[in-house]
Amino acid sequence: MKGFNSLFVTVAMSIAIASCATKPVTTERATASETLAATPPMGWEAWNYAGVSCSATNEVVLRQMADAMVSSGMRDAGYEYIRIDECWTGGRDPQTGRVFENKKRFPSGMKALADYVHARGLKLGIYTDVGRKTCMAAAHVDPQERVSNHEGSLGHEFEDAMQYAEWGIDHVKNDYCFSKGLDPKGIYTKMGEAIRATGRPMVYNLCGWGEISAHKWGKEIGAQSWRIGPDIENNWKSVLLITDMMDGLEAYNEPGGFNDADMLEVGNGVLTPAEERAHMSLWSIFAGPLIAGNDLRKMSAQTIKILTAKEVIAVNQDPLGIQGKRISKGPNEVWVKPLADGSRAVVLFNRSNKWEKLSVNFADIWLKPGPTKVRDLWYQRDLGTTNDGTYSSKVEPHGVVMLRITGEPAPYPIYPRN
Repeated sequence: MKGFNSLFVTVAMSIAIASCATKPVTTERATASETLAATPPMGWEAWNYAGVSCSATNEVVLRQMADAMVSSGMRDAGYEYIRIDECWTGGRDPQTGRVFENKKRFPSGMKALADYVHARGLKLGIYTDVGRKTCMAAAHVDPQERVSNHEGSLGHEFEDAMQYAEWGIDHVKNDYCFSKGLDPKGIYTKMGEAIRATGRPMVYNLCGWGEISAHKWGKEIGAQSWRIGPDIENNWKSVLLITDMMDGLEAYNEPGGFNDADMLEVGNGVLTPAEERAHMSLWSIFAGPLIAGNDLRKMSAQTIKILTAKEVIAVNQDPLGIQGKRISKGPNEVWVKPLADGSRAVVLFNRSNKWEKLSVNFADIWLKPGPTKVRDLWYQRDLGTTNDGTYSSKVEPHGVVMLRITGEPAPYPIYPRN
């Protein structure tokens, strides 16, 4: 069995490398005709509310989350991935090199969980690491579990990818712990090759914390998204930090390859309602993954309303895949994103601690002079048609007004990649 496994890995690696070698690298924008992650992935992951406790990494809770995603209306709003994070591994078979699940946490097996998730019209994601162990190996409070669990994929990329495919996994998040001395592009490329060699379409997310410039080469190696900054924290300061880091990365976002601002903190009990709407608005205009990070089983009506805001999500899922750009910086910000129908999504963002009047000039968002319609996306109501060439609104502290502005479009700039 061990010899057969080694032969399979060698053959699979050769096929994958050959396929990569024949695919030209291009800087031209992709189109939404690509079938894998043509629009930003949407889903849920437990880390932001469960963290190092790993309390959600078991089959009972994950099944409950899948059920809640359906019953809450989130699936119908576009969320589809149930993503497993840390603490799912139980060790590695010394004969085959295959990783296996923690039997206490997943007594029915990972395949059974995938079947359960798929039966509800959802998809299952899994977590790994480029290193020998995952990040939790250095932090877990149980010494015995530290020894046997938290297996990373270093040296076992092809075995692990094939195991994921056999289980029915649809998304692979690859973390960056225990990576000292490793070439980030090289090691992330190897897992990308392994995923493609399986023949199963699995979305590939690079979780390099913004330290490895993955936005410059992530799509080249077969990834569909890549983290641009550190782990988000459940506070307003962290939302602002990541917002600032997203600015300037517009050239590296397109269908099939998205800048990832990390998971949402909506519904985790710290951000105010205004801050949660701002958080959701910004992450939507960024046109990156929308991954909820709250307990889906215990959501308030307000949390559900924010997470399932149809017209806000439509901006995120627009088939052009263009990342919004900040065109006005400071306490009073304006972000704009061209949409496929020629309209512009606009976020008037008040970072200050008091009410402010914010304005957007239509010429600045690449619209020609003439009749222009304005619609509020949170309140889902038309605000009328204007010929003034500008729109203004009062915005609450730490809040937003999110608009769709429709007029005669002018050409918008295509930003060069550095």
